[in-house]
Amino acid sequence: MGISKLFADGGLVMWPLLAFSVVAVALIAERIAFWFRINQRQNRVVRDVFALYRRDNVVGAIDRLKQNADLPIARIFLAALELEDPTPEEFRLALESESQAEIPMLKRFNNIFDTIISVSPLLGLLGTVLGLIRSFGSLNLGDVGGTKTASTTAGISEALVSTASGLVVAILTLIFANTFRGLYLRQIARIQEYGGQLELLYRHRYERGEKTYASTR
Repeated sequence: MGISKLFADGGLVMWPLLAFSVVAVALIAERIAFWFRINQRQNRVVRDVFALYRRDNVVGAIDRLKQNADLPIARIFLAALELEDPTPEEFRLALESESQAEIPMLKRFNNIFDTIISVSPLLGLLGTVLGLIRSFGSLNLGDVGGTKTASTTAGISEALVSTASGLVVAILTLIFANTFRGLYLRQIARIQEYGGQLELLYRHRYERGEKTYASTR
């Protein structure tokens, strides 16, 4: 079955379903690139920053973070490390507040995915109902078993195309949306883990009375 015949069989609701599928594909591609970038670079960057910070190279750690400022964890660390001689409590609050600020970026497009998942099957069902209305509207009870009955049966079959299309769009979007939710939850756990480690290192430096920030150069 060709695309043109599929659209002809599915009716008008196939156009919003097409729009939903295009939007879903575009957003899924963006999210895949986003999470790929994080998973490829984040651990290495955090490891390098911790190594520099343990060697008391605060400037080097900040420079390394600035080189990777497109990563959420780098922006979170910078918000705390660039404070001028903060107390441990201020340092912790900076980490927490910036972590909260990064959440919308990590959960980006979730509402759109939820909308597509919820509305696509309903559009498909609407297309089927409209198709059934057209089919039975053309049926003449006095012609049962005749050519019009066969035409009506074919119309019912065609009307189900929209339901199948809506389900396909919703199912594929749901698979990726759930995958992204899992990555989001894992990222939140890592942010908490890495933030706790950095806070612990900072407290040790603060208690030793060492300089805990990088001076402006």
